[in-house]
Amino acid sequence: MFNKEVWSEILSTIRANRLRTFLTAFSVAWGIFMLIVLLGSGQGLRNGAENQFQSDAVNSIWINGGVTSKVHNGFQPGRTVQLRNEDFAMIQRQNTTGSEMTASYDGRNIRTLSYKNATGAFTVRSCMPDHDYLENCKLEQGRFINNNDITSYGKVCAIGKPVEEALFNKENPIGKYINVDGVPFKVIGQFTDPGRGDNERIYIPVSTAQRAFNGQDKLSVIWLSTGNMTVDESEKMVGDIRKLLSTKYNFDPEDRQAASIWNNSVEYIRVMEMLSNIRIFIWVIGIGTLIAGIVGVSNIMMIAVKERTKEIGVRKAIGANPNSIISMIIQESVLITAVAGYIGLMFGVLVLEGARRFMPPSDFFRNPEVDLGVAVSAVILLVIAGAIAGLIPALRAARIEPIAALREE
Repeated sequence: MFNKEVWSEILSTIRANRLRTFLTAFSVAWGIFMLIVLLGSGQGLRNGAENQFQSDAVNSIWINGGVTSKVHNGFQPGRTVQLRNEDFAMIQRQNTTGSEMTASYDGRNIRTLSYKNATGAFTVRSCMPDHDYLENCKLEQGRFINNNDITSYGKVCAIGKPVEEALFNKENPIGKYINVDGVPFKVIGQFTDPGRGDNERIYIPVSTAQRAFNGQDKLSVIWLSTGNMTVDESEKMVGDIRKLLSTKYNFDPEDRQAASIWNNSVEYIRVMEMLSNIRIFIWVIGIGTLIAGIVGVSNIMMIAVKERTKEIGVRKAIGANPNSIISMIIQESVLITAVAGYIGLMFGVLVLEGARRFMPPSDFFRNPEVDLGVAVSAVILLVIAGAIAGLIPALRAARIEPIAALREE
């Protein structure tokens, strides 16, 4: 229950020892400040990593050709492994799950686009119909590339929002023709993509790109979804694909430079586990800093009890019970830790909010923040820690004998 006289005495004691109280409170405030800033920064790293992976489907495998680096079956290293349309068909037959697949022939993919008097340089990416799923594209209007566009070598394209704004201003682009390095393409769709830089591009059928830009039957990358496969199942698929390619192109299956196969789901789990370990490390450092501050509070309360030994003896001599002495010491400890901790918490949140608002966007660090539940838990932890910090000095004060205390000089 609130006792005005007790709290008045607590405040008088704090005012009488301003510097000591300030330094003790500062250590607690600094501990909670560092914990909040470190946790928020860890979350910013996690948000950045998740944003990187969300720009493309996480459950996917990317396959690229390369150059052999090992002797195999009498063949010397240095041979080029060039993916082709028949490799896509071979891997598609291996893909018994029927999950999404796409392929791309890029060639010189930065090209000049024009419509009427407007021009711009944008990425031209060739693809297949499932590409919008694997890129996490969202169609705003029109449609995406389909199978008929592939088989008919259709001169059609889907464009990103920045392309629409640069070339068409406020005109509806659907059905209009844009010129791509002298080749006209009909706009059939407009999309948005969460990946940074992925909106500044247009998509055209891979078969059209191979024919229009002298790609023959070459492919730069084959990309497929692993659907609902487990990580182990997706890794088995990677092994099967590598075996197929090594048999066809006669290279050592262990030669990672001959064919680069990237399992996105494995990398996602690896990065998330690393960030989780960083978060645990942050908690250890933050709590360690807090404990140092709490120990400081406990020590300062021990000194306060020693300095007030005579006063406590007088209190007990005139009838004060041990519980009231314990309560007063604990309340003073809780007050210092709670107020200091709240100040540290607020400054930590302000620093994170400032970083979120004013830091330039980054692919690796995004929206540093602390969960409300974590902030509330930190405050509760501080109150409990403050009570514990004051408990030992309070028990010591309660054991003081009035006669011995009155003899204290």
